[in-house]
Amino acid sequence: MNPTLKFAILGLSVFLMLAVTYFLGNLIPRTDFQSTVGLYVILFGLMFLVFSLAGENTPWFFIFIAGILLRFSLFLAIPQWSEDYTRFLWDGELMRIQENPYSEKPTEFLENHPQEASGILKQLFPLLNSPEYYSVYPPLNQGIFWLSAKAANGTIANGIISLRMLLILGEIAVFMLFLKLLKAFQKPQKLLWLYWLNPLVILEITGNLHFEGLVLLMLLASVLALEKKQETAAGGLWGFAVGIKLLPFMLIPAFISFSKIRDNKLFWIGAFLAILVSFGWLWIDSSLVNFSQSLRLYQGKFEFNASIYYLLREVGFWIEGYNTIGILTKILSGVTLVGIVFFSWRKKPQTLTELIDLLVLIYLTYLILQPVVHPWYLIPAFGLSLLTQRNAFLVWTFAVIFSYQAYGNEGFVENPYFLLAEYVLVFAAIYLDYFLPKRKPNLSQ
Repeated sequence: MNPTLKFAILGLSVFLMLAVTYFLGNLIPRTDFQSTVGLYVILFGLMFLVFSLAGENTPWFFIFIAGILLRFSLFLAIPQWSEDYTRFLWDGELMRIQENPYSEKPTEFLENHPQEASGILKQLFPLLNSPEYYSVYPPLNQGIFWLSAKAANGTIANGIISLRMLLILGEIAVFMLFLKLLKAFQKPQKLLWLYWLNPLVILEITGNLHFEGLVLLMLLASVLALEKKQETAAGGLWGFAVGIKLLPFMLIPAFISFSKIRDNKLFWIGAFLAILVSFGWLWIDSSLVNFSQSLRLYQGKFEFNASIYYLLREVGFWIEGYNTIGILTKILSGVTLVGIVFFSWRKKPQTLTELIDLLVLIYLTYLILQPVVHPWYLIPAFGLSLLTQRNAFLVWTFAVIFSYQAYGNEGFVENPYFLLAEYVLVFAAIYLDYFLPKRKPNLSQ
């Protein structure tokens, strides 16, 4: 193709992505599923058009600017697909006024401290989706919430913008890490476009203010530190990933199975210190007890966008006549743990590339067996998967949009046909990734 024509098509594609992203993130309510899925499909198609046209000689700065523009098109948007940001701002405001966010539930705080409740807390309370739960966010997150509350100056809009700015800065750091890692692992630089222009990544991190982008940042930085043989830093960065979201803690068996880490005291010292810094203050007052209580309630009560769990739940209805979520979550947690340990023992990675591939498999095992799979949960594993030959998470970042059909129904009732469409695509990609390795089409190349 003529270079001038190719560049013109690239520019037009980015412009269309910018317009569609702005429209979807700012103007389309999550209840309008038809418009949401239509625009999302368009974004994915445009992303792949840019990916196919942008060769290795395409300046990375061009794609970088394109992704930044897409993110800043959402800069003033109110998060559309999740109310989690309201709890972020709530917890941050409590810390700003020197209250412990783990000590009381929001309902208890307003009842017990009516005089201390600031105006922004009173505005946030009706928007909370979990006012009867203690905070479930780790202390490292709380520090970020506190920074946003300081910048908010008493207004929700300022709080949203401050969180968004922090997350965009984190995304820029992810971009730079990918440039280094793709070169170190001798992967095509253009793989980065699949992350940087991915509509799920943009809408869920920048648009809806979820922190999985920072988890990915820490995991990628840990991988780069391992590649540079900086074991203490690698362990510490993984520990901080756990401090942001607890989920990376499940990667321990993989690290133990990797001899270069298992026998390296510096990695574990770094990890221990980072986790101690991240979680140490939970021992203050009743913070650890309340934090743990909310985690247990979350694990045994909620269900959304599941696959294996929903099938087993139907069996439970057939046998017992009621929702057996309490039993199933315990069983599936045990199966997940056994699966993670088994795959770690079986794979025994010998290289850093093999270790990353195992980390992706662990995330996949966990998410397939969980009763709650929010779309943003996919982002850390998706990012890591770009350093491997696996395509399942790339496919899932597209298919997961079908889960948002539930927001168009009263009571968020999920439609099994849309879930079926999502997981047919996901399991087909898993089959190609792990059962037909010689015949699978590599979408990432």
